Amino acid sequence: MANILLIYSTTDGHTLEICQRLVQVIEQQGHQVTLISIENASAVDLETFDKIVLGASIRYGKHGKPVYEFIRKNGQILDSKPNAFFSVNVVARKPEKNQPDTNPYLRKFLKQIAWQPRELAVFAGKIDYKRYRYWDRQIIRMIMWMTKGPTDPDTVIDFTNWEQVEDFGILVSKM
Repeated sequence: MANILLIYSTTDGHTLEICQRLVQVIEQQGHQVTLISIENASAVDLETFDKIVLGASIRYGKHGKPVYEFIRKNGQILDSKPNAFFSVNVVARKPEKNQPDTNPYLRKFLKQIAWQPRELAVFAGKIDYKRYRYWDRQIIRMIMWMTKGPTDPDTVIDFTNWEQVEDFGILVSKM
């Protein structure tokens, strides 16, 4: 049994939903999982965990600043253990952009950080216009219009491939 730390950075809560499913899958494999937000990650001793997984959402083409800061501060510890990273973004709804080597946001992110995660995944996100603040809703609708995505302000679509999430949970269990 491994003691696994799962850290998440989320904008609207969908990355947390993905993490909660990962916790279920990993615990079904007999491991212990601690789930914590990136804002609270400094409160735990990373050394006490056997494996570390970090998941982060994209907003306007970037992962949040706390993700970069966490990696900068903890790169040595991350490298010393089995580790993984996953990105959640709506561009991954497109089949040609839903893998680590084809997702432009993940590829760009990996070039910006020193840490090179051992395992990677990309999960398509969720559009829920009613949850967004006014300006975010307008900007996201414009981006969706430009990329031929849904623009109706009442739209709620979960693009996540949950089987892919479960497969990643099994991968994390085995690493």
